[in-house]
Amino acid sequence: MRCDVLAVGTELLLGQIIDSNSAWMGSELALHGIDSLVQVKVGDNIGRIEVQLRRMLADADAVIMCGGLGPTHDDLTRSAIAAVMGVELIEDPALVEVIRAMFESRGRVMAESNRQQAEVPVGASIIPQTRGTAPGLICPIMIDGVAKVVYAVPGVPHEMQDMIHRAIIPDMLKRSGERAVIASRVLRTWGESESGLNERLDAIIEQLETPDTPTLAFLASGWNGLKVRLTAKGKTADDCAAQLDQWEAVVREEIDEFVFGTDEDTMESVVLDLCRQRGLTLAVAESVTGGLVGGRLTDIPGASDVFVGGIVSYATSVKQQLLGVSDGPVVSELAAREMAAGVRERLGADVGLSLTGVAGPDEQDEQPAGTLFVGMIGPGFDEVRQVRLPGIREQMRQFSVITALGFLRRHLDA
Repeated sequence: MRCDVLAVGTELLLGQIIDSNSAWMGSELALHGIDSLVQVKVGDNIGRIEVQLRRMLADADAVIMCGGLGPTHDDLTRSAIAAVMGVELIEDPALVEVIRAMFESRGRVMAESNRQQAEVPVGASIIPQTRGTAPGLICPIMIDGVAKVVYAVPGVPHEMQDMIHRAIIPDMLKRSGERAVIASRVLRTWGESESGLNERLDAIIEQLETPDTPTLAFLASGWNGLKVRLTAKGKTADDCAAQLDQWEAVVREEIDEFVFGTDEDTMESVVLDLCRQRGLTLAVAESVTGGLVGGRLTDIPGASDVFVGGIVSYATSVKQQLLGVSDGPVVSELAAREMAAGVRERLGADVGLSLTGVAGPDEQDEQPAGTLFVGMIGPGFDEVRQVRLPGIREQMRQFSVITALGFLRRHLDA
């Protein structure tokens, strides 16, 4: 079964509210083996809502409409559904009393405009509210002789999620007669471009373009790495896991040198885990990143048993006075090595990591914007790496974080 999502509300188009509801619904549908191929946002305009709903019903078996069920003049979802169904909206007296009782239970008087929330398209059934005033709807509809269904849920997330779990997923599974699971596994990579990964995996991607195999997609995620996502569909979670295990192994044969983790791993969580496994503590000296590395590390729960602290040595004088950096260029291999050694000694850590570079827009020490030196000193390693990173100032700084931690990961995982 295919169920697409239509989010209603001008506030979504204006960016006043981020449409997290559609993402949540897509994830929930996948967990139950229901395909969701299109998600659309539309403003509070009856004509445009009708047009989008008709378009989506032409392809999908079901559509979930989220939002537009309130009591105000711009809440148009019920009217749009009725128009597409070719039926009238009829006020349900019993539903009016349910809404009235909910207001009275809160010590308030129901406004007459709330009666709008009790209007139901002829032939539709109600999803009772348990948390608010706007009931949901289940609306069977025939499109060119094919039975389809439109679901309507409120835009308030906890109300929407309750209705999806309690009524809509069970109804869809009953209508489809299917029992399937969709599951994904994400390989997190760093050190190769999206196009480079694609070329390395071309032959595998061709194999995955056949039925009953997972799909593969790329997602560039800034300083969270470049994600390679495998998605499988099976009768059970175990079926999906078996497919994902098989194809993850195949993919890793081609790109394992760039894979630093899976699913919810981050570069910083992986580095902390590797330090923890080896019984090592870590200190960081930052210049170009201004504390971003320390911030990312301390975002991870339990980081304090590994990360002892950092020195943000942005000024040259701080590098020299606190970290023992020599006179001369501070964007250099020597400065990076001395910064790593200095912070390791000052903070009594087993591993010292340093970052010095040029975020731009101007060059420094005759080095162009995008230059990064990373110093790493610890048990069995003493190295400085130089790279040239792309992007504007903030992007360069963010890429510096994952790049430096990625270099350190390779030493810790050797």
